[in-house]
Amino acid sequence: MSFALDDAALDLLFREAHTARAFTEEPVTDEQVREIYDLIKLAPTAHNTSPLRLTVLRSPAARERLLPHMSQANRPRTAAAPLTVILSLDTDYHEKLPALLPALPDLKDSALYAEPESRFRHGVLNAALQIGYFLLGVRAAGLAAGPMAGFDPQGVDKEFFGEGRLRSLVVVNLGRPAETAYSPRQPRLAFEEAAQVL
Repeated sequence: MSFALDDAALDLLFREAHTARAFTEEPVTDEQVREIYDLIKLAPTAHNTSPLRLTVLRSPAARERLLPHMSQANRPRTAAAPLTVILSLDTDYHEKLPALLPALPDLKDSALYAEPESRFRHGVLNAALQIGYFLLGVRAAGLAAGPMAGFDPQGVDKEFFGEGRLRSLVVVNLGRPAETAYSPRQPRLAFEEAAQVL
């Protein structure tokens, strides 16, 4: 099978891509983060919802606020990374739906969005899709990403999102990969193990 992308692009996005654990000192600019977001916001989500929010921790003071909430293993990685981003769910993302969907102004009042539990599940799913797109966008920009779930989400939420509207999902370090950035690739499930054809 031939893919629409060439081998270099497939290597960059998938085959040679790893989770980065160490970075060079080269900075990641606000413009780079903006360009990544402007690319990934176009990727599909249900009803074009955009529940993902980015909290870019650029200042040393902001980073210091985050470190106590990171796991022991992730704390030094986060302290040394050029840039860290908290990716979170906006639990009130549905309030933006009329602007995003002018042809369906009543969609935000449907059961899918009007019922809090359904809205939350829908938001988490679509934010997770956007997180995947964000990681691919980072790679497409020639940078490396170190996504981490090893942190205290309640602590991060209280520290950064006191009003409770945002819920942290993943913390991601960004930068140019250092020589020691990557561990050897771990095994993945084969198609036959992961899929069934009915």
